[in-house]
Amino acid sequence: SAILPYSQALEKLAPHIQQVSMESNGKGVSIDGLPLPFETGEIDFGEPGTNGQHSFYQLIHQGRVIPCDFIGVVKSQQPVYLKGEVVNNHDELMSNFFAQPDALAYGKTPEQLKKENVSEHLIPHKTFTGNRPSLSILLPTLDAYRIGQLLAIYEHRVAVQGFIWG
Repeated sequence: SAILPYSQALEKLAPHIQQVSMESNGKGVSIDGLPLPFETGEIDFGEPGTNGQHSFYQLIHQGRVIPCDFIGVVKSQQPVYLKGEVVNNHDELMSNFFAQPDALAYGKTPEQLKKENVSEHLIPHKTFTGNRPSLSILLPTLDAYRIGQLLAIYEHRVAVQGFIWG
């Protein structure tokens, strides 16, 4: 699954969960040492916010179906207000946080693109079906308690998967 935190402070979350999940559940044998008749584990990866948008969101929207976890924080740890800017950087980041799951859910049809005056030759490249799985987690603030909750969600998921897979 893709772990996509929209906070630079969570840049180490995806690699941490990747290690916890893939090491714990990446085995081909049961707890008793017997070969399992099915594949276990999942491939976890991710990048913070717009870094991921520029590197692998094309695949998520138009290629392989990959469950995505979007993680946003209501209150910015370091709000930046630039003189003359109508929208601050955190609000712009959160706009992306809300838009990406919607795009994955609803997609974009050729008809919608035509209404947006997209060039005919680009329409096949910009069309995507939607109906892609995602989870949005919105934290009020980013503090030790909330980070603990976030880690617990992923650790519990790994444990339950491990119990199910044996």
